[in-house]
Amino acid sequence: MLEVIPLAIPDVLEIRPRKFGDDRGFFSETFNAQRFAEAGVSMPWVQDNQSFSAAKFTLRGLHFQAPPFAQDKLVRVLKGAILDVAVDIRHGSPSFGQWVALEVSARAFNQILVPKGFAHGFLTLEPDTEVFYKVSAPYSGEHDRGIAWNDGEIGVDWPLGGEAPVLSDKDKVASSLADTPVIFTFDA
Repeated sequence: MLEVIPLAIPDVLEIRPRKFGDDRGFFSETFNAQRFAEAGVSMPWVQDNQSFSAAKFTLRGLHFQAPPFAQDKLVRVLKGAILDVAVDIRHGSPSFGQWVALEVSARAFNQILVPKGFAHGFLTLEPDTEVFYKVSAPYSGEHDRGIAWNDGEIGVDWPLGGEAPVLSDKDKVASSLADTPVIFTFDA
């Protein structure tokens, strides 16, 4: 019922739920706690979020929350497509400062699991894109943090084709990873 695929940084997972279609359309169980746990993915989801981005090349991120409100995220796209990016910010990790990306789309019907200890962001690849995601801790403005989407030390290859991204005021002034205090450490 569920395909789980580790990405280049294996703590970040692509999840592909099965989709059953007929002449009426389709049905899919996009989340089932028991099936996810059987596949080795067990998180205490506490909140669902949905975002809508009208413009292509809207960039949201790179975001994370500090403990005790650190969040695992399970992200899927209801309409449109995104390039979803996770950056390892766990000090001492063999992949610290490295990033992994996955195109997540309504067409592909896939999801990405971004665990705690990763900064997360996405770029819309189509106009009118809707993203839905589960998180394992509630939002806390006091614990909300960000890293610059264009941090040269990280070097995310955003497919902007020479265009400027649409950014929030907060994302325009986010600091570099080098200027971010140690918040997460790698536990082998």
